[in-house]
Formats: sequence, C-alpha cells, structure tokens
Amino acid sequence: MLSRRCMMTTTAALVGSFATASRGWAEPATKRKFTMDLRTGSIGVRADQREAIRLASRHGFESVNADPSYLGKLEDGELKELVDQLRSANLAWGAAGLPLDFRNDEKTFQRGFAELPRLAMAMQKAGITRVGTWLMPNSDDLPYVQNFRQHAKRLRECAKVLADHGQRFGLEYVGPKTLWSAKRYPFIHTMAETKDLIAEIGTGNVGFILDSWHWYTAGETVQDLHTLTNQDIVACDLNDAPKGRALDEQIDNQRELPMATGVIDLKAFLSTLVALEYDGPIRAEPFNAKLNAMENEQAVAATAKAMKQAFALVG
Repeated sequence: MLSRRCMMTTTAALVGSFATASRGWAEPATKRKFTMDLRTGSIGVRADQREAIRLASRHGFESVNADPSYLGKLEDGELKELVDQLRSANLAWGAAGLPLDFRNDEKTFQRGFAELPRLAMAMQKAGITRVGTWLMPNSDDLPYVQNFRQHAKRLRECAKVLADHGQRFGLEYVGPKTLWSAKRYPFIHTMAETKDLIAEIGTGNVGFILDSWHWYTAGETVQDLHTLTNQDIVACDLNDAPKGRALDEQIDNQRELPMATGVIDLKAFLSTLVALEYDGPIRAEPFNAKLNAMENEQAVAATAKAMKQAFALVG
C-alpha cells in the first residue's frame, strides 16, 4: 500500500500532468510553420528552375516548387550549384510533381515509371522530400472499384520508389461536382475517399495534397481538417472561389487568388493548419485567366501580395 506521503506526491504529479495537458489543448500553436511557396506553372508563369528561384527570392516567397525533369538533366556539380543558389536566396524546396502519367494506359504508365528511380535520386540529391500528384475524379471507361484498384496498384509502385529515396507522396482529391459528374463513372473526390486509397496503398509515406478549393467544393469542414495530422499533409494549395456561383456550380479551372472574394473561409483553413503545426509549403493554384495573361513579374507580384494577405490572417 502507498504511504499517505507517497500518495499525495503521486496525486500532485498527476494533477500537474493533467494541468499541462489541459494547457496544451487550451493553448494551441499560434505561429505558423508552413512556408509561402511559389509554383510558377500554377499562375501561368513560364520559368525554369533557376528563374523560379530568382522570382521567388525577389517577391518574398520562402520556398519554391521543384521540377524533377529539370533536376534529372543536371550533372552532380550543376545540381550542387542549383542547391547553393536556393540556399543563397534563403529559400527551401517546396514539393515536386510526380514526373509520370499514371492515369492512362499501362504502356504509358510503365514508360514513365521506368524513369522514376532516376528522377527520385536526382530529387534526393537536391534535398527534396515532398512529391505530389492529383487524382482525376471521373472516368468514361473504369467503374469506381476497378479504377480504385488500378490507382492503388500504380500509386503503390510509385510510393515505394519515392520511399526508397526519402520522399513523402501526397495525393490531391478534386472536389467540384461539375467535374466528378462530367463522365460516366465518378471517382474519388473527397477527403474520406482519399483516406481509403491511402490506406489501400499502405506504404506509410503517402498523405494529402490539401487544397482550400477542393476542401470547399467537396463541402468539407474544419472538423474534417482536424482528422489529419501534420504527418498526413505533404503540401497545400490556397485558392478562393468566384462570387455569385452555387457550390455545385463551381468550375475547376475558374478560381481566384487567395483573399480575392472571401467565398472560401481561408482564416478557418489556415488557422487549422497552424493548430496542426503543418510545416510544409502552401502555394496558390488559381488557374485564373486574368492572372495567366499577366507578364511574369506582374503575376508573381500579384500572387505574393495575395498570399501575404492570407498569411496575415494567422499572424
């Protein structure tokens, strides 16, 4: 039996532990760990990797998207020079896109897959640890279950190669009803369905590319975001939606820069990422015709301004 003194000491320790835990819940993280990331292709800017680094540095970004095809063409010395340029600009790598087509026929997939180990090695040498891709939410040819099995098989093979090179692999679901209902067979277009695919892949290095646009068009909430952890999120996209259009009428390639309309609750989205202590890149992906028509410097400046305004919502 515990002595009275031991029991009081133990009780005090338990109370202290409970108080500490309670404070942890009551005082979530208040400073962001994620980076303001530049992905030039998403804003209609044509730039190779070196120019993307220069643009990101000039306009106050903190990280920059990686191009594995470009990196794969460099000799080791050239790759080191590129990484030195990145570091001299006080930038980090964001995420890279998966450099192959897994959505079409098997021959096309296998041809791209044969190159993946080489490109993954180039990314590893450069220090890139995040890779992502998106999921087409429909098909004219494959019913849901058949499409699910094909995705799981092909993406599992990709995930294993990336894992061998120290890389996490993010999957982005695409939410608009106007897209997932546009073909004969709807496919994955929600967070819950993507979780099922990730579980089926089962390699341990697969997570999400989150997008405020798809989160909104899928009709999801902050509670859905809270089912994730930092480790579940590989990268994020930040977008707003046009005004005057019903949720189910939103069109995937007609978006707005962050903070342009206030249709999407970006404060709630970003505040949740702060609370989750998400520490990866966040980039704009508006697919916006007006932005795409701008000159490179103008488009990057407009994107930087919008991103800074959005980040100011969370300090």
